[in-house]
Amino acid sequence: MQKTLVTIAVAASLGLGATAAQAATLDDVKAKDYVQCGVTGGVPGFSAPDANNVWSGLEVDFCRAVAAAIFNDAEKVRYTPLTSQERFAALSAGEIDILSRTTTWTMSRDTDLGISFIGTMYYDGQGFMVRKADGIASALDLSGAAICIESGTTTELNAADYFAANNLEFNTVVFVDQDEVVKAYEDGRCDVYTTDGSALAAERSKFAVPDDHIILPEIVSKEPLGPVVRQGDDQWFKINRWVYYALLEAEELGVTQANVDEMLGSDNPAIKRLLGVEGDFGTPIGLTKDWAYQVIKLIGNYGESFDRNVGPSTDIGLERGLNALWTNGGLQYAPPIR
Repeated sequence: MQKTLVTIAVAASLGLGATAAQAATLDDVKAKDYVQCGVTGGVPGFSAPDANNVWSGLEVDFCRAVAAAIFNDAEKVRYTPLTSQERFAALSAGEIDILSRTTTWTMSRDTDLGISFIGTMYYDGQGFMVRKADGIASALDLSGAAICIESGTTTELNAADYFAANNLEFNTVVFVDQDEVVKAYEDGRCDVYTTDGSALAAERSKFAVPDDHIILPEIVSKEPLGPVVRQGDDQWFKINRWVYYALLEAEELGVTQANVDEMLGSDNPAIKRLLGVEGDFGTPIGLTKDWAYQVIKLIGNYGESFDRNVGPSTDIGLERGLNALWTNGGLQYAPPIR
């Protein structure tokens, strides 16, 4: 979900960029004995609580992976649900240590808000969902439609660009919170619900009859979603970045949650380095040499997290697509650990 220029201006007026630097986050995290992670209010498969307030999802797994790397304990995470409007201010103010909440990596965010993107956990794009009974097969058939949109994003701008480029009329129905958007769509206050394609699939999985709704084939934007930290603390940034890369490297090397102990005896030099058997790639970033072993032991690799949370066997049912490893035709790629 991309942020509007208006939101950027608000952020600038709050001085978010100027106050971003906050060093020694690792020390602060160790002192309080947990990672504070900013998440959505609840998007199944990405970050959502169950009936016992236990959070799970692809984005939650990243926060748990960072905790595993630091504490050898993936449960040392606390979660702060944030709206699109709240997320960057919460990060800048130090209310959270990591923002892992369906946030699109854009140049304006990367350069104006005093934040740094860790990487792309999920390559996404904006899509449209409609009721199957309406008989619509293409976004090109949506002229005159009422479209439900969450404010604080450029979803509206993306939709406006698409409709203008195709000479189509449309009316927006805007809400502050995503739950309000979904409810409005379910209540029939609009014909179309538009947001990131993954979020459409996630929300559809919660409907009483998911098959009554279809996601149209058109993808109208690039939405690289990834975790974010405050700018100005290189150590914290690198811990987060290399935890993300270790998840990818483990999948590429075939190291899984189930076989990681066996892999400690591997003769493959890359696996030895990843698991801390050979070399020390933890001390330079303030961690123990087996930090990646702890991450894989407690979380699994990227592919395992993807399959567990959003993959084809889940209710959300997303294929890997662009999120496959580069070795399988996708875009997910980790620099070598050496």
